[in-house]
Amino acid sequence: MNAFTLLFIAFLALWSGMSFWLSKRQERHVAAHRQTVPQEFASRVSTEEHMKAADYTIARVRFGRVEFLLSVLLLVFWTFGGALDAIDRFWAGLALPGIVTGAAVITSVAFISAVLGLPASLYRTFVIEERFGFNRSDAATFWKDRLKGMLVISLTGVPLLFLLLWFMEAAARYWWLFGWAAFALFSVALNWAFPRFIAPLFNRFEPLEKGEVAERLKLLLERTGFRSDGIYVMDGSRRSSHGNAYFTGFGKTKRIVFFDTLLKQLKPAQIEAVLAHELGHFKRRHILKGMLLSLAMSFAGFALLAWLMQQGWFYTGLGVSEPSGYMALLLFVFVAPVFTFFIGPLMAWYSRRHEFEADAFAAGQADAASLASALVNLYRKNASTLTPDPLYSAFYDSHPPASIRIARLGSASS
Repeated sequence: MNAFTLLFIAFLALWSGMSFWLSKRQERHVAAHRQTVPQEFASRVSTEEHMKAADYTIARVRFGRVEFLLSVLLLVFWTFGGALDAIDRFWAGLALPGIVTGAAVITSVAFISAVLGLPASLYRTFVIEERFGFNRSDAATFWKDRLKGMLVISLTGVPLLFLLLWFMEAAARYWWLFGWAAFALFSVALNWAFPRFIAPLFNRFEPLEKGEVAERLKLLLERTGFRSDGIYVMDGSRRSSHGNAYFTGFGKTKRIVFFDTLLKQLKPAQIEAVLAHELGHFKRRHILKGMLLSLAMSFAGFALLAWLMQQGWFYTGLGVSEPSGYMALLLFVFVAPVFTFFIGPLMAWYSRRHEFEADAFAAGQADAASLASALVNLYRKNASTLTPDPLYSAFYDSHPPASIRIARLGSASS
């Protein structure tokens, strides 16, 4: 057992302990406030709705602990349990070309991991979501989605994997620079292709019908000088009653998408305010900043991986007997979350800052009170808790707590 093994075990124990402690804090905090609606929401959220949100949150948190425990056990199985090493020895024994062996090992591990994750996905969809009245999917849709997802990964991720492995062999010392460049181009291309070629594989997208909502949104887009591929309605109700809206793509492929469920839940002025918020993300360059941050982090990750590939203790410390580029890549992907968990609050703070900026932009372009009422409506319909534990929220929630967000919008509308 080398020093890195001890370091990894220490971080794994700390990560696990923190995750379980935060999860229990969230459960206790939500349960303690289950029967009392916060005063600022008392006139808009019923006690029954608030209790449903609490029960839904607690159910998800409890199952999240089970999932997390299984993921930790699986990580130990892959590394110290020798599963990665066994799969590597099997494929290496076939004497295939190095790149083919590496791709076979990685795809085998990815496939096994996906299969092992299916029971959790089934339980979330057909037990938790079903119990609280959100699930509208059926078994056929569920399995079709998984098969389509595998097809997309095969057609996009596998070629990138072969390219990375080829760089490892051909470019030697500087492979990671070429690898990062390929990854960056792939990410940009995927963002460009997603709205037109990938998303339609899973959902139907129809242009927003003419009417009061379309006219309001058209005027808002003209006021803000925003041009896009169009405003589309997605048939989210095929799978869930949750409502949402988002931007996707960039350049000529960027488009605005509303879930059909959201359009049914909100009034025209509220829909306009929600779009103004989404436009705020674009106008404040949050999408670009997020992409640049992601590319910077991936650059650092590739550089670190290139160094770790040369360290024998990295492999032996995680239960792998034969060093190789593809095994280093696998190990890096597996252990990175253990060591990066503690930057969660920083990333959440950064995301919340963007949400506040988008809200402020929306308050200047639409009615702040309408955005506040829209958010409250979405909290109600999506059964989002109004009383999260502050520390848990600081680690996991990319959006500000409801009370803080609504209070700011209230100040903007007064």
